[in-house]
Amino acid sequence: MTRLLIVDDDREIANLIRIYIDNEGYECEVAYDGEEALQLLRNNHYDLVVLDIMMPKVDGFVVTRVIRESQAIPILMLSAKTEDMDKILGLMTGADDYMTKPFNPLELMARVKSLLRRTYQLNDRLRSEGHRQVDHVLSLGELEINKELHTVKVAGTAVHLTSIEFDILTTLAESPGRVFPAEDLYERVWKEPFQGAHNTIAAHISKLRDKIHRVGQPLIQTVWGVGYKIDVD
Repeated sequence: MTRLLIVDDDREIANLIRIYIDNEGYECEVAYDGEEALQLLRNNHYDLVVLDIMMPKVDGFVVTRVIRESQAIPILMLSAKTEDMDKILGLMTGADDYMTKPFNPLELMARVKSLLRRTYQLNDRLRSEGHRQVDHVLSLGELEINKELHTVKVAGTAVHLTSIEFDILTTLAESPGRVFPAEDLYERVWKEPFQGAHNTIAAHISKLRDKIHRVGQPLIQTVWGVGYKIDVD
């Protein structure tokens, strides 16, 4: 059974989301503040978290950082704030997607399903391949990507990535030197129309670059006005 955790101090919104999740046949629990959410996350397994930002006791940014210390579980962040910097901060903290309130519940469920589908595909691939540790490894200088194990190493050191960060990195690494426009990269990774998601791409690229940087210059290069590429020099 797929299990989701909803975290929002607005009980009306939390219960509305729960109704839509229940209708899809998913199992669901609700926390009404960040402290309660962290307690549930310590004691239970969830396949996805729908997480509000502004909450009493512990906010959504802190909850996201704690989750990312040990888990790659998909996080869909919600916020009443519409400023681009809040969205960028949420994505850079480790969220996989971001929606502003008020939102269309049907769109929220579409995004939930998209994140879950990406996770299911990864898990199915790992099970079907029996966790082999040799095949399907991309090596570019100090960067090593194992597509079967969903692992990344830089200079022999393991780097923890979210599923979206991994997909972005793999897409770039499979065509070293090629410049991917933001639109192309987004549609390849998110599997949905771009619709002006420049800030979403930029935030994920920035977070990914921080995680895999090497001495001297980052592996991921920005070609201003064009897009992004993996540096092969």
